Amino acid sequence: MRGAVVVMAEMGGIKFLQGEDALTSYRFHTGSAQHFFCSRCGIYTHHQRRSDQSLYAVNVACLDGASPFDFTEVPVMDGINHTNDTGQPTRRAGTLRFIPAD
Repeated sequence: MRGAVVVMAEMGGIKFLQGEDALTSYRFHTGSAQHFFCSRCGIYTHHQRRSDQSLYAVNVACLDGASPFDFTEVPVMDGINHTNDTGQPTRRAGTLRFIPAD
């Protein structure tokens, strides 16, 4: 489990400010989604979506000016029941909530 908060971007809709040369990728299961991570530190940066290959899911922690803590609620999918496998919407496992300390 990578535990990343992701946002969607259209193909060509992301710009690498630095480190693109250090990215490496892998594919698993059906091989249709391509996942990228930093070959130096191992952080997951983004992946091409399996369910819609015209979109990238981008790790918010890798975006300049954004933080995972900017989102008060993040839906968490179960990571097992993928729409392309079941023909049903991806099953939601719960909601991650950020409650700032006072």
